[in-house]
Amino acid sequence: MAGAETAGVGGKVGGVMDSLRDAYGDTLVELGNEGANLVVFDADLAGSTRTSKFAKAFPERFFNMGAAEQGMVAAAAGASTTGVVPFVSTFAMFATGRAYEFVRQAVGVGHQNVKVVATHAGLTVGEDGGTHQCLEDLALMRMIPGMTVLSPADAIETKQAVRFAYAHKGPVYIRLTRDKFPRIHAEDYHFEMGKAVVMREGRDVLLVGCGLGTSICLGAAELLAADGIEATVLHAPTVKPFDRETLVALAKTHRAVVTCEEHQSHGGLGGIVAEILSEAHPMPVRRVGVKDQFGQSGKPEKLLEAYGVTPQAVAAAAKDAL
Repeated sequence: MAGAETAGVGGKVGGVMDSLRDAYGDTLVELGNEGANLVVFDADLAGSTRTSKFAKAFPERFFNMGAAEQGMVAAAAGASTTGVVPFVSTFAMFATGRAYEFVRQAVGVGHQNVKVVATHAGLTVGEDGGTHQCLEDLALMRMIPGMTVLSPADAIETKQAVRFAYAHKGPVYIRLTRDKFPRIHAEDYHFEMGKAVVMREGRDVLLVGCGLGTSICLGAAELLAADGIEATVLHAPTVKPFDRETLVALAKTHRAVVTCEEHQSHGGLGGIVAEILSEAHPMPVRRVGVKDQFGQSGKPEKLLEAYGVTPQAVAAAAKDAL
């Protein structure tokens, strides 16, 4: 989808902003009507994660476990052995931080059919501050063998990612947010696990994003175009298993690569891309993200500016790499 409109943090379709967590809650209700084997666990944050929508529609299949994230994951892992498909939700900081051992041991080791959908990830959590702005979750989750890791970019893709997770056999982690994201996909978009999507075509620099990072890359491509630099934008909603084939093929036809993510610049998307290209096609790579720092309280857009996760920062990194 070349030449998407730009405003705010990045490229938009028609200037629309959508809530990923609302899309999640709505899709849970749809799936609940379609399959009686779907159950949902939450850690006393159903209003925030939007699993409250499922709780209202199917109270007998909803379990509020209180502020006991570790026990919640363990209970979901046990439930999955009975044939139900458990979705587990809380803030990303608690799902991948406080409950990490249980996600690894109870879900990962046994390859249980549990879906962890974490909201409130990244800097755009905003005023809740550094204790709640999880910037390490992609790195943590991708290190668990057999875990599928998804970072959708908008509500349209979120709905499809949740539907994929329900149908998929095995553990899945989906990274969602608190703030609304720009819509970058058309209604006829089709999510395919393990496949990256070319959003814009160029010839000079390859910009790779996931989640909000893709919107930022689309905005950066417009800035670069004004300076005569043509950028390809590659959206990678599947962080693991990563689309290595598409990345390497595109890298070979460009002079440099820049990644962007609302996450630490190491360990997540930037780390994956650097790892792949260092082995398959060494070339200039720049990683835009949070630079080994914790977050802080503030307005989402101001935090993105303060931490250098903006279209301007991606454009500058591209020029530096070129």
